[in-house]
Amino acid sequence: MSRAIWLVLDSLGVGAAPDAADYGDAGADTFGHVAAACAAAARGPLRLPNFTTLGLPQAHAAAHGQPAPGFGKLPAAAGLWGYAVERARGKDTPSGHWETTGVVLREPFGVFAPAEHAFPPALLQELVVQGGLPGVLGDCHASGTEIIQRLGAEHLRSGSPIVYTSADSVFQIAAHEQAFGLDCLYRLCELARRLLADYNIGRVIARPFTGTAESGFSRSPHRRDYALPPPAPTLFDALLAAGGEVVAIGKIGDIFAHRGVSRCVEAHGHDELFDATLAAMTQAGENSLIATNFVDFDMVYGHRRDVFGYAAALEALDARLPELLQALRPGDLLAISADHGCDPTWPGSDHTRECIPVLAFAPGLAPRALGRRDSFADIGQSMASHLGLPSLAAGRSFLSPA
Repeated sequence: MSRAIWLVLDSLGVGAAPDAADYGDAGADTFGHVAAACAAAARGPLRLPNFTTLGLPQAHAAAHGQPAPGFGKLPAAAGLWGYAVERARGKDTPSGHWETTGVVLREPFGVFAPAEHAFPPALLQELVVQGGLPGVLGDCHASGTEIIQRLGAEHLRSGSPIVYTSADSVFQIAAHEQAFGLDCLYRLCELARRLLADYNIGRVIARPFTGTAESGFSRSPHRRDYALPPPAPTLFDALLAAGGEVVAIGKIGDIFAHRGVSRCVEAHGHDELFDATLAAMTQAGENSLIATNFVDFDMVYGHRRDVFGYAAALEALDARLPELLQALRPGDLLAISADHGCDPTWPGSDHTRECIPVLAFAPGLAPRALGRRDSFADIGQSMASHLGLPSLAAGRSFLSPA
């Protein structure tokens, strides 16, 4: 029997997807542009010795035909490495995760297109009436950090929550953690999830924040995502049906609407998420899958266009990788991927349509270049094969050279 450990480096794209121009993202390259900015700055090139051993910069080079700035001649990797193109339309967190686990969306999620007055008035009216609200603020496309600075004081004065969206399929509600209350915010998001049933919106996101008008407002770590459930069985469902265990760490459980999950582990910040992953590896038995999403790459650095913060977070996670590699048992498979891009050098604050890295490592697994994979689902199909499960509905396993 075997185990799989799946790490999602949320938003770590390795270059524009073939159809990126359809999304206004031709030329986006999260990994490459972070590397280029570091190589050109006084801080110096990205230092990723352990990710380099696993093949991350090699995967980026495979997608581009040359190494990223600051990497020079790359050594041979110790595992399997390549990159994957998303088949689903969009650049959303759920669609990227679901496709990785074998479910490719045939139709894109709905979005709210207008920059101002983004939401249908009837939807907001129902939210106000059924939620017992004095009203709502926002009703626009916005950066989550910017809008709480702009409207936080008015929110405290009026008691009206802040509602906003982006180019992604999201309905976000921000409210003060103490003045409005976390439980009230969560209940309001559950109501919004029900009201959005006919709009095919991928996620409702609770965005609690703290602070005052005088000190400034900042997001708290108590975000919660209310996603649509996957439209078909995923790798998670297949493993549970076979009597296995799925441990979802961080926001993984929310992304899958808690379907196919045996146990959720709440953790915030990359170090805490990494610690939780190590703890799960000591506890999980055979026939188990541990899945962890490292959300700060996206939420803290990508969306906020913090290039050097993104670089520092990559280097910090790289420094901890030896702990995880040493914890691998015979029969374990480590898979590392992403779900979309969020290029911190790109205009705006939205996700970017990019290819993702595909890395796999296991004790005794012969190193090999995987080249381009035509679906994120190849990752899930490979994990299913490793776990001895029946084939998933999409994807081709890369665990054998054939």
